[in-house]
Amino acid sequence: MALDVGDKRIGIAISDALGITAQGITTVRRESIKKDTDAILSLIRENSCRRVVVGLPINLNGSDSIQTEKVRGFAEKLKNKLRSNGLAEVEVVYHDERFTTKIAEAVLIEADMRREKRREIIDRQSAVVILQSYLSSQR
Repeated sequence: MALDVGDKRIGIAISDALGITAQGITTVRRESIKKDTDAILSLIRENSCRRVVVGLPINLNGSDSIQTEKVRGFAEKLKNKLRSNGLAEVEVVYHDERFTTKIAEAVLIEADMRREKRREIIDRQSAVVILQSYLSSQR
């Protein structure tokens, strides 16, 4: 599973059983850490995920940004939630997400999707790009 964690939404994608392709499954609207992590925990269980890839928004020069620290904080809370719910074996890893939103938007524009519709699914599509990039890097 991959997460594109933003301030307002979290895009979520999962891979096929062989770990070859990524598909977007949903977008979680941010409410609170508890509700957000509960929703992700439910999806982890539902999809029998063994690893969660969290997109890390690093600056172009490789340094951390304010958003990088927010995402790391969210991932730590998710790790704690996994441990306290008997899912300590689920690994949480980071993956560089530079340019994922631009790539996702380009894909949606190429598909001739209207701006309003793109706005609805851009986070989920960004999670797909993060996961596909991660899967490719593991081969």
